[in-house]
Amino acid sequence: MKNTRISNLKYAAAPLALGVALISTPSFAQDAAPAAETAEAIIVTGSRIERKDLTGTNPVAVVTAEEFKLAGAINVEQVINTLPQVLPGTTSFSNNPGSGAVTLNLRGIGSTRTLVLVNGRRWMFYDTNQIVDLNTIPQFLISGVDVVTGGTSAVYGSDAVSGVVNFRLRDLQGIEAGTTYSLTDEGDGERYSANVAIGASLDDGRGNVTMFANYTRRKPIFQGARAFSATAAGDGCIVPGSTNSVTEIGTPFPSGITVSTCGARGGQVGFVPQGSATGPIGTFGSGTSTYIFNPTGGGSRVFTDPGDLYNFAPANYLQLPQERYLLGAYGSYEVMDGIEFYSELSFVNNRVAQELAPTPTGVSAPLLIASPFFDAGTRALLTANDAAEALTAGTRGDGYAQTSVSYRFLSAGSRNSEQTRQAFRLLGGFRGDITDNLKFDMFYSYARTSNTQIQQGNVSSSRYVNALSVEFVPGSTTALRCRDASARAAGCVPINVFGSGLASEEAVKYVRVQSTNLEQSELTNAVASVSGSLFNLGMGADDVAFAFGTEYRKMASRYIPDEFLASGDVLGFNAGRPTSGSYDVKEIFGELNVPVLEDQFIHRVGLNAAARYSDYSLSAVGGSWTYSGGIDIAPIEDVTFRAQYSRAVRAPNVQDLFAGNSTGFPGVTDPCSDRGTAASRTDALRAFCVASGVPAATVFTRAVQPNAQIQADFGGSPTVEEETSDTFTAGVVFRPSFVPRLNITVDYFNISVDNTIGVLAGGVNSALSLCYNTIQDLNNPICSVFVGMRNPANGALGQTSGGKNPQFRSANVGNLETSGIDVQVDYSLPVMNGNLSFFYLGTLLDTYRNTPISSIPERENIVEGIHGQPKYRHNVRVTYNEGPALFSVRWRYEDGTQDSRIQNVFNGTQRIGTDPALLPKPYVGATNYIDLSVGVDVNENFSLNAGVNNAFNTKPRILGSAAEQANTLPSFYDVLGRDYFVSARFKF
Repeated sequence: MKNTRISNLKYAAAPLALGVALISTPSFAQDAAPAAETAEAIIVTGSRIERKDLTGTNPVAVVTAEEFKLAGAINVEQVINTLPQVLPGTTSFSNNPGSGAVTLNLRGIGSTRTLVLVNGRRWMFYDTNQIVDLNTIPQFLISGVDVVTGGTSAVYGSDAVSGVVNFRLRDLQGIEAGTTYSLTDEGDGERYSANVAIGASLDDGRGNVTMFANYTRRKPIFQGARAFSATAAGDGCIVPGSTNSVTEIGTPFPSGITVSTCGARGGQVGFVPQGSATGPIGTFGSGTSTYIFNPTGGGSRVFTDPGDLYNFAPANYLQLPQERYLLGAYGSYEVMDGIEFYSELSFVNNRVAQELAPTPTGVSAPLLIASPFFDAGTRALLTANDAAEALTAGTRGDGYAQTSVSYRFLSAGSRNSEQTRQAFRLLGGFRGDITDNLKFDMFYSYARTSNTQIQQGNVSSSRYVNALSVEFVPGSTTALRCRDASARAAGCVPINVFGSGLASEEAVKYVRVQSTNLEQSELTNAVASVSGSLFNLGMGADDVAFAFGTEYRKMASRYIPDEFLASGDVLGFNAGRPTSGSYDVKEIFGELNVPVLEDQFIHRVGLNAAARYSDYSLSAVGGSWTYSGGIDIAPIEDVTFRAQYSRAVRAPNVQDLFAGNSTGFPGVTDPCSDRGTAASRTDALRAFCVASGVPAATVFTRAVQPNAQIQADFGGSPTVEEETSDTFTAGVVFRPSFVPRLNITVDYFNISVDNTIGVLAGGVNSALSLCYNTIQDLNNPICSVFVGMRNPANGALGQTSGGKNPQFRSANVGNLETSGIDVQVDYSLPVMNGNLSFFYLGTLLDTYRNTPISSIPERENIVEGIHGQPKYRHNVRVTYNEGPALFSVRWRYEDGTQDSRIQNVFNGTQRIGTDPALLPKPYVGATNYIDLSVGVDVNENFSLNAGVNNAFNTKPRILGSAAEQANTLPSFYDVLGRDYFVSARFKF
């Protein structure tokens, strides 16, 4: 019987064809070595056509299963996020922002622009953004991971903009069980994983089935457990020489922390203790000032920054806890000669929690001036508020003062959001021969992810205002009750937030709410294709081959928030309206591989092309074409030149299209506050700030932006169109015959994305900068979102600061472009009685430019070289194995970076940047991590591995105001410190 099956073993054959490179146990490979003449044709990632020559025109990096073992990996992210081509998306260190999921961000272009496959087919996504959660992939069964650079939408469809990452799972024979345990040098952050898999051949080799199960548990680490993240740090002015060598935080300068005048006053620019202006002692506004109550209540004084800021850092997770169950099976069976049925089944239950500091609240409420909660001085301030109320309101002199009140509910407990995702995926298909030269493959898959999100620590906004608005119990001058009769009937209890810990348990119970939110995502996918050979050009090369097929996909998602979140009646976690929507796409595709000649006047010439037409049910998208073409030329057998051009698309997802309003807290800089640069504070800007609603007395002061984050609302738009991208790659593969086992590849890439989908003006921070520094026209759509949103007392934006939330919706707003060079070298040689292998994979980032508004090209952000986007990264692994034992060293290198504000601050359309002298840490040096691992095969059934990652305990870079969270970039830098692991594997 002729073996024509395209099984999982065939997918696994690609990295095996690396030949001597794999024998020496490198952990990665850029491309495969030439296959032997008798090699079986296989399908490689990036194409649907079988081929024997594994050197394609698309650059492909291959991560082998060995790397996961040497890294002590429990989850996929621990290896994939260390690749130079990958910048981490959300990870196990993404607490706020974060979602409990782990996402993949190839080339830093975005997780929504990276297509994730398993065994060459689309995997299940987890939310309305249609992104794959890497927690759902069984890491212990991976035979290899293919990372393809550049748009491949012509082969795989939408989302393959930056490239494709394909996880290949292996078939098993027998029983395999394994366990891994990890622990940090601090004795915390335990991670444990145990798995078992059973595989067997069926009916004398006509089929194979693999079944597996896994349990994984990860314990949390709080930010307070690490010195670098225990105290929130921000930019400011400090006493010269006062910087702490560990936390890098200095003593605030006595005359103020404003950076622009720091040097002139004799201070030093540095990190100051930073935090939130909303703390566990109530504050209120009067006139243009904010006052804080005495801890014991009654009296009040002017709020000081940073002295009265609340340090929210210790109560936040640094590493998120996780508990995961994985179950699944996959296999194939030859139902008749040349026809094979195959199927895949996966089930995941994954529970991950996020925890933030207790809920900060900011509301405007009528306060009873005569309340016994206040002393005479506070009553005088409230009386001034009452006198300032508009006559038209009819409340002036009524004994109540409409006042902004801020308070953090420590008594309500920490804000904890537990995400429990249950996902399953079913796939079934047939493949086989039509003729000797023609094959078919067809499958249908359905995947669904359900997420139950339980939030603790929220506060009802309406109940809170009711509890603040009180009156005297009739007949009493001291006892209070809630002013609203219906609220009293519902259990309202007056609340005292005018001090520290003064609120009664009954009052806290009344305002505190638990929220339960539901989310469900579905993917239906059906693909049918034929492939085979057509004819031969007669110049010594293989036959011209083709693939042709059709595909159908339907994407559906919905988000059902709790009634408190849906109505906006919530303080704590973000409010959000329900989201529900679906769309489908019908496609036809074709692919052609043309081996032109081989062993003629030059060694080899080949061409390839692919095209796909997609018909979307979305009126704003309609029909779209994607296509690609490439060439490879080998003048001699040792050297191959290759080039590829691709047009790709990303269709808008359910979140882009149908998202209901949700509340977010992005980090921004309001140009009307004192957080902007001194150079930008022009008279024109001052006048425009006043015109937009900022009181003249507070312009360029901290009162305009008391917190580093500003609350805003976000939503989708059904008019969003698709993104388009163009990718060009060119490179050389060098395998010198005179240096056996040496492989070198150098590839250039250039990816540009137009019509990028984002929020209006590229986000709140970009919109503020564009409106106030460039446009300065309140009638412009970018500026109009801020009209009427500012607190009339101090000019602050956002509900928590007494203003209103500006509204931002999805739109096609800008473009981005990135280019660079990937270099890979692997080599092995016999040493003594063993084998020594060397592997290097590096990326040199030439450019990364992001233009938030394509119509204002002057406002282009220079991204290459900023924090989190180093211009150069590499991985180097050296492994020596002798007999049953091996020793391996990995060197991870991240080049030095600079603060983005040095180049990306504008005055109008003029790039003015920021003087590095005004930044606490304008530049950070290179970061090096050394990882060590050892392994031994005790016998043919039992193996042990142990190691330490970050052996020299390299600390993360403290970035202050430039940080994402935990004072650093916790998904980019190693925040665990020295980390040990041990693993064991049994095979029967």
